[in-house]
Amino acid sequence: MCRILYARSDSEFEIGELLEPFAAISRDSREYQGHGWGCAWRDNGGWRQYHDIRPIWEDDNRPTGRTSLLLVHARSAFRDEGIVVENNMPFSDGDSMFIFNGELRGVRIRSEGRIGAEKIYNYIRRFDRGDKLAATTRAIDIIHKRSAYVRAMNLVLSDGEQSILSTSYGEDPDYFQLWQKRGDDLQLVCSQPFPAASGWEPIENHTTLRL
Repeated sequence: MCRILYARSDSEFEIGELLEPFAAISRDSREYQGHGWGCAWRDNGGWRQYHDIRPIWEDDNRPTGRTSLLLVHARSAFRDEGIVVENNMPFSDGDSMFIFNGELRGVRIRSEGRIGAEKIYNYIRRFDRGDKLAATTRAIDIIHKRSAYVRAMNLVLSDGEQSILSTSYGEDPDYFQLWQKRGDDLQLVCSQPFPAASGWEPIENHTTLRL
């Protein structure tokens, strides 16, 4: 399954300084993460996006510049299907951005989307009345109840003001557990720690919170 990264700071940081280690962990992942990638970042109060069908570690046109909020996704397509750039996250409704890593089986919800991750995103949006934490908590609870099995469901949803994380998995914590690092005015959440950076801490399973 996919790899995700969230980064936020009160001051701006260099995008490339985080894309480089994220590309390395995606390249070296035990599951192939080369079915395209994408990122979204805040710029002058709005969102900018970038998507490419190449593996992130082979893309020599990765965005540069500075931002205070960044979401990144490297895709490992389920059953190697639907490998088109339109299926690369982050997904957006123009207001919020969404990244996802996981696999669900036997999901019994009605929601629109080309792939499962987009259906989950749109399902969460259905409950959004301004409080994205409440919307995500409610949607995730229903999805768990209406799924035969949740192998993993890790996601980050952000509108630039509110950023919500939810993580749950039913197996393989070595692969699906999310990690966070705080300090030096920078908060990171990633599918795995950057090898050259210390201070990472695991995020407890079955956690939904405001970042």
